[in-house]
Amino acid sequence: MFTNFDVLETINMVEKEHLDIRTITMGLSLLSCVRDSAEATATAVYDLVCKKAENIVKTADELSGEYGIPIVNKRVSVTPVSLITAAFPEKSALVGKALDDAAERLGIDFLGGYSALVHKSTAEYERKFIQTIPEVLATTKRLCSSVNVGSTKSGINMEAVRLMGETFKEAARLTADSDGMGAAKLVAFCNAVEDNPFMAGAFHGVGEADVVVNVGVSGPGVVKCALEKIPDANLTDAAEMIKRTAFKITRAGQLVAKEAAKRLHAEFGIVDLSLAPTPAVGDSVAAILEELGIETVGGHGTTAALAMLNDAVKKGGVMASSRVGGLSGAFIPVSEDIGMIKAAEKGAITLDKLEAMTCVCSVGLDMIAVPGDTPATTIAAIIADEAAIGMINQKTTAVRIIPAPGKKVGDEVNFGGLLGRAPVMPVHNCDSSKLINRGGSIPAPIHSFKN
Repeated sequence: MFTNFDVLETINMVEKEHLDIRTITMGLSLLSCVRDSAEATATAVYDLVCKKAENIVKTADELSGEYGIPIVNKRVSVTPVSLITAAFPEKSALVGKALDDAAERLGIDFLGGYSALVHKSTAEYERKFIQTIPEVLATTKRLCSSVNVGSTKSGINMEAVRLMGETFKEAARLTADSDGMGAAKLVAFCNAVEDNPFMAGAFHGVGEADVVVNVGVSGPGVVKCALEKIPDANLTDAAEMIKRTAFKITRAGQLVAKEAAKRLHAEFGIVDLSLAPTPAVGDSVAAILEELGIETVGGHGTTAALAMLNDAVKKGGVMASSRVGGLSGAFIPVSEDIGMIKAAEKGAITLDKLEAMTCVCSVGLDMIAVPGDTPATTIAAIIADEAAIGMINQKTTAVRIIPAPGKKVGDEVNFGGLLGRAPVMPVHNCDSSKLINRGGSIPAPIHSFKN
């Protein structure tokens, strides 16, 4: 039962503290769309997505009006396309184009799932599919792509890691006129999850129902404002405040998710607890860490503060929803968080520090711009480092990195909107090519054997 105080508190969170539902994402199975040819399959894919998701924008807008909580993004995720086009991988772009056309017709923000799962080894059809990714991302607007290159159970597929280094480079090169936007719609994962509502890494897992609604809540501004009320509290009490705040935020997400699923004739999937920032002032995860006592995010103590934040968010959120899933933690994308942008401009945040922070937060090196002449093998080595953190620590890690064409350290890329802007950050100039070109795989850790 909501009290008058609860209602007023929620209104204040929305109006002054940037509380929102960051995304409603409908997951769709495309397995029934496989036909004898690429052309027929693409047509079936387009028809299914347009039919099943035709009301997602309308429903989200209605719920936003009824509950008074902004729903920022309306998205769709689909079965990894490499599975749908396995019989004709060279023509996978036809399905990619059909998905992008469907996304445009529906008026959604992004559609994820132009993806491949190659965490143990790379089948020939998947190798050919990955080679289509740069061109497809360069010729579509809303389509997003991801590749899972490793897992705790299988180890790291180093051939796939090498291919992804080359894929990021080519995707950026083909979209040089937009600062390498193609690479900003591409993610390399370790331990990818099948119910992630956030882009660019969302896809609909084969273990999911035909139609599912997943919701990603957000509210870094709400958490920061809560901490501002207890400026002299010890860290135990600060963690308790974050837990209580995460509970309230997640309850709002649960309410919207269940009602959205009902109206869209879909199963309720999960609520993702992730604190997802935007470039707007007052909506920053970095600002939470600074409120806890770090002068500038990236300074000593940042990893400890982030660990506490992430854990408290999970503890509070998991009690507020019957189904918590996705990534569920705190995102630290450089270009999408005004605090991270400022820290990177100061030099307080480096790739090395971001890698350390990855050990205790969601995902990993996210929306990071590096010099355009960075070798593909160096990008592959960065991916391998992140995948190793995920593999050993049994968590999801990822890389979304933009080798900005023609840009050098100190320059800036600007994607606008939710993707924001980012200073070009330096990478180590030592050569990692021998490691990457060895190929093979990095074996799974001993603790992966649990049968």
